[in-house]
Amino acid sequence: MDLTEKQKHFFDYLADRISEDGRAPSLRQAAADMGVSHTAVAQLMAQLERKGMLEREGYYGRTVRLFSKPREQQQGGRGRALPVIGQVTAGLPMYAQQEWEGTVVVDSLIFAGENLFCLRIKGDSMREAGILDGDLVVCEPRQYAENGEIVAVLIKGEDATVKRFFLHADHIELHPENDDFSVVCYPFSEVLVQGKVVGVVRGKNSEFDRGGKQV
Repeated sequence: MDLTEKQKHFFDYLADRISEDGRAPSLRQAAADMGVSHTAVAQLMAQLERKGMLEREGYYGRTVRLFSKPREQQQGGRGRALPVIGQVTAGLPMYAQQEWEGTVVVDSLIFAGENLFCLRIKGDSMREAGILDGDLVVCEPRQYAENGEIVAVLIKGEDATVKRFFLHADHIELHPENDDFSVVCYPFSEVLVQGKVVGVVRGKNSEFDRGGKQV
């Protein structure tokens, strides 16, 4: 599978750093060396994994294997790696961390969208929607939402949360899925949709949630 110019440049960079240091650079170091964002590095890493040119050990480790030719994918070629970017809350908003936490392998036949990413959930305000503390939500990049969709949003430019979205004439409502939490209202200027939640990877063991429809 052919690499794009950016992917080839990143692959060569990783090869040089691993050769010199014995391990892959951190996300922060790679972003600084290449003059790009953490998100861009995470996306390049995930793209190389999908193309079978790279393999990571574990979700959080920095042990990386590079392959001169595409490696045959496990699970009959159905596996794909998605970047885990930061952490959001399903409760009160918390600061949106852009640090890349690693990757998670999902079934590409179920999650086939482009540029998907994962966010780790802290809190249980979305419990009745099947999104629990410690889960990863799989998100499709979006800057808009339909009423009733579960989305990841950025509030006031710095706080991220996952809630059910409702648009009204003069404000936006973010609804929890837990009676212990209240609906919160914001003016349009304070809410920026980051992505639509299209699925859940369950908890610490990252077991796939196959129990029902996509959330």
